[in-house]
Amino acid sequence: MIGYILRRLLIAIPVLIGVLLVVFLLVRLVPGDPCTALLGERATPEACERFNEVNGLNEPLYVQLGIYFGNVLSGDFGESIRFSRPVSDIIIERLPVTLELAIAALSIAVIVGIPLGIMAARRHNTTADVAAMAFANVGVSMPIFWLGLLLAYLFAVVLLGTPLALPPSGSLSPGTRPLPFYEVWGWQISEEGFGATVAEFISNMTVTNAFISFQWEIFWDAVQHMILPAITLATIPMAIIARMTRSSLLDVLGRDYIRTARAKGALERKVVRQHALRNAMLPVVTIIGLQLGLLLGGAVLTETVFGLAGVGTALFEAINARDFPIIQGFTVVIAATYVIVNLLVDISYGYLDPRVRLE
Repeated sequence: MIGYILRRLLIAIPVLIGVLLVVFLLVRLVPGDPCTALLGERATPEACERFNEVNGLNEPLYVQLGIYFGNVLSGDFGESIRFSRPVSDIIIERLPVTLELAIAALSIAVIVGIPLGIMAARRHNTTADVAAMAFANVGVSMPIFWLGLLLAYLFAVVLLGTPLALPPSGSLSPGTRPLPFYEVWGWQISEEGFGATVAEFISNMTVTNAFISFQWEIFWDAVQHMILPAITLATIPMAIIARMTRSSLLDVLGRDYIRTARAKGALERKVVRQHALRNAMLPVVTIIGLQLGLLLGGAVLTETVFGLAGVGTALFEAINARDFPIIQGFTVVIAATYVIVNLLVDISYGYLDPRVRLE
């Protein structure tokens, strides 16, 4: 197992290098330049020349690429052109918001999607099956921005003043500021180093930070703010997971060993749970892993509708401003997340199907 993991990690290195190269070239092929995007009417030739010199954009592309590769290998994503701040600091601020939202949305999608697909497969060609798949098709067809606005209007305006009312935007109520968990625990965290980076990253995950530091009022407030964007973001992956679970389980239920188990008098519930479901989960687990990566990179509409300062809005703003370091930094992080998630999915195959030998 360890050898397999090491091989996969070594294979991931050229993948990440390829992602770096493609993104580096693509962002520079997009029409426009950072000077014009940021300075606007003040973007005179002289001002742009000084701007490019300060930010190293007057160097040939191969020189810029070499400098960027060297910085990434040393753990430095460079400095934002727009904010004049290290990209690493911006990632630590923005990524926790999107990661927490993506995990919440994926949890809802899995909790709802898998049972829905199982029910549809067990009641194939019945009213329940048709209704479940119709619900899934509606979920995958609704635009996220429309559903987000609809939910915000329903729960923040129509149901205002009732126990079902939910906040329509933000991650916390105005004026609410949770203490970092390490301060509550009385830990002394240095200002620099890996430990400080991890502590700051976790403290920026509002729900997680409030939970592990026992700040229950803030925790409940953060959960209420998370419900609507998580449901909005979960609709499409929930529909995909439900449809994949149904089709995969139907395929397994038609196998010979399932008919043998039924012929021996096994209960249908036991046949599905112990014999069919485990084998049917292989493609479902693959879809779940892919959805997590997609949620990290595709939450821009949800974050915009609900006013969340996450990866999606950061990338959208960076693309408009031609802020190359931020675009490259976030893309590398998302690509690395894809690689890690795919590795975890492959490892799970060995557990779900004993016939799969990772070594």
